[in-house]
This record gives sequence, structure tokens and C-alpha cells, in this order.
Amino acid sequence: MTVLEEMGKKAKEAARTLSIMGEEKNEALRLIADALIKNTDAILAANKLDVDNGRASGLSESLLDRLSLNKTRIEGMAQGVLDVAALPDPIGTVISGSKRPNGLNITKVRVPIGVIGIIFEARPNVTSDAASLCLKSGNAVILRGGKEAINSNKCIADVMRDALNKSKLDRNCIQLIEDTTRRSSVELMSLTEYLDLLIPRGGAGLIKAVVENAKVPVIETGVGNCHIYVDESADIDMAANIIYNAKTSRPSVCNAIETILVHKNIAEKALPVIKARLDEKNVELRGCELTRKILGDSVILAKESDWSTEYLDYILAVKVVDSIDEAIAHIAKYSSGHSECIVTSDYRNATRFKNEIDAAAVYVNASTRFTDGGMFGLGAEIGISTQKIHARGPMGLNELTSMKFIIEGDGQIR
Repeated sequence: MTVLEEMGKKAKEAARTLSIMGEEKNEALRLIADALIKNTDAILAANKLDVDNGRASGLSESLLDRLSLNKTRIEGMAQGVLDVAALPDPIGTVISGSKRPNGLNITKVRVPIGVIGIIFEARPNVTSDAASLCLKSGNAVILRGGKEAINSNKCIADVMRDALNKSKLDRNCIQLIEDTTRRSSVELMSLTEYLDLLIPRGGAGLIKAVVENAKVPVIETGVGNCHIYVDESADIDMAANIIYNAKTSRPSVCNAIETILVHKNIAEKALPVIKARLDEKNVELRGCELTRKILGDSVILAKESDWSTEYLDYILAVKVVDSIDEAIAHIAKYSSGHSECIVTSDYRNATRFKNEIDAAAVYVNASTRFTDGGMFGLGAEIGISTQKIHARGPMGLNELTSMKFIIEGDGQIR
């Protein structure tokens, strides 16, 4: 039996006992949150090793930002765990029920999925976010992070598992794969005997590799080629503020925008105002010919590939469009189905945009940066699903459950 098969076996055993836990899960989560705070110095020391290694290996500033922890971020991780503990337990919730003409009572209830695998890249906060959501929803979890964050992930996982020793939960409800070679990810994707679901969190390359190679069920998450369309009726200052926030508040995350589309009737007035805000963060603009005509040669001429690129950096593609129809068509062609926004004061255009845009989250006059489990009131999130089956958008507790039918009778036969 391989190391991963042994982990899978332990996870399956742990999941069976976890599935019947109630308040014990909340107590375990509170212990984890407390342990994260108490071990802040150890976590920061481990994270410094990762950040130093990442900087030495040439990681971009945006990736280093994803990788980096500080006291405030660890406090946020702990609070996220407490927020999950405070949420209603989905397990056992009655989804629907009916009584059949033959007297059978049929009830559909939420149940855990079982054992969930998470493959993620350079974001160590995912370790606690994923573990807390899986525990609360009654699932054991096997975590496999990237090599960039291995020291941070090991420390955080050890802290959480030690906290579980003080609870009534099996410490093997949370396990971390320490081998960060390709071999371990390939084996995890093939762990059909033990793994019920695999969720990748990371860039397009990771998600594509998992979707194409996994033998276990996968929920596709994360890739965010997000757009903001500035309609001809938009409030220009509002549009500039929303674009500035959606691009620059944290460009390395999946709900940051990568392209703005501006109606031709407002472009000459709006684009200089928008550029002035983006210049505060030295955002590189890659625009169409008309954008360059309005803003000058400081704008790089956009290539076809720019419209489909998730930059995750201070880079933004800009296109002037003739109409809302062209904007909707452009988004339909290039969107990854994550988050899309219109800035407008025209009710009819807002309604058209809401109805015709096919994405997990569609915004009117608000930043796409709100596409987040915490912002949506779900607590921490396991990821943003860009699929349409089972789960879509921020995945909270309910999205980590399945269901079963309970049938009660008094001797009925068929």
C-alpha cells in the first residue's frame, strides 16, 4: 500500500465517524482557531522560508503576495474558522419530504460527500479554509499544496491536527500530502477507492491538468477572466472607482478583472478618468486601436490573446465597443464564467446584462471582488465553481454535501 493509499484509508475511516458528529465539529473548529493564533510565530517562521525561497526562485510579486502570511492574515484565517463554526450545520437538513399514496414517507436530507481531496497552489490560507469547511460539512480532507508553500502548509496542518487531538474528532480528518512532486498529484487524481471528490484551486494550468487527468469526480474552480462593461449611461466616477477596486485591490486573485469594455459614446470622457485611477498603481493597459487613439501610445496595442488571458497582475485589457450587444458577445466569447459586471444607470441594459450573461456571478454597479464565500455570507469558501453541475459560484457548506432519501413505511411491499 502506498503512502497516499494509506492516507486514503485513514481518511475514509475518519469520515465514517465524522459523518455522525454534531456540536463536536464546532468544538474542534474552535480549538483549531485558537491553535492558529497561539502558533502564529511558528507559522510565520515557516512562511518566511517559503517567501524567501519563492523570491530567490523568481516568483512574481503577485504570487509572492498570495504566498505571504502576516499576523493579520493569520488572525483572518482563525476568524474564518470561527465563522464556519458559527454557521448552521447542513448535515441532516431536510431538503424536501412527501407522503406517497401507499403510505410511504420519503424525506431527502443532506449528508457528507465523504473524503474530499484539494489540490492547490501558493496560498497557505487555503489549508485552514478548506479543512474547516470540510470538517463542518462532515467530510474528511486530504490536502495537496504546491511546493512554493510546503513549509507553511506543513506547519498549519500540524497545528490543526494537534488541535484535533484535543477534540473528539479523529486527527486523520485532516491530512496533508508532503510530497509536492507531480507523482503525488497524479496518484491523488487516481485514488478512486478512497476519494469521493477532487477540487483543484489554482491557475488555469493546474485546473486543466486535473480536469483532463483525474479519474475521480472533479469540481472545476477558479479561473477568472472577468470583465467590466462601462455602459454609455454609466456614472464615470463610479465606473473608475469600481474598476480600480476590481483590478488593483488584489490583482492576484480570481475575482479580479482582466478586461474592461467601454461604450464608444462615453469612451473619450471615461477612459482618461479610468486611466488616471489605474495609474496610481501603475497598471499596464493593453488596448484596441481606438483606446490607443484616445489614451495615447502609453497603451500597448492588444493582441487577440490578451482578451482571453487571466493576468493575475497589474495588467488590464481595454476595448471600446459599439453597443451593449457587442459587449455581451465579447464576454460570451472570452469569459471563463466566473464574475461579470456592468456599470450603468439604464434599467433595461442592466436587466439585459443580468439575463444574458452566463456566469456564476453577475454584477450591476459593484466590484467583482465581492465574489467570495465570506462576502456572500457563506463563511470561508472551498473555491469558486465555474461549472454548472452540482455547485456554481462560491462553494460553502451546502455545496460540500450530497443527499440521500430516507424512506419510512409500515410493511409496504411492491
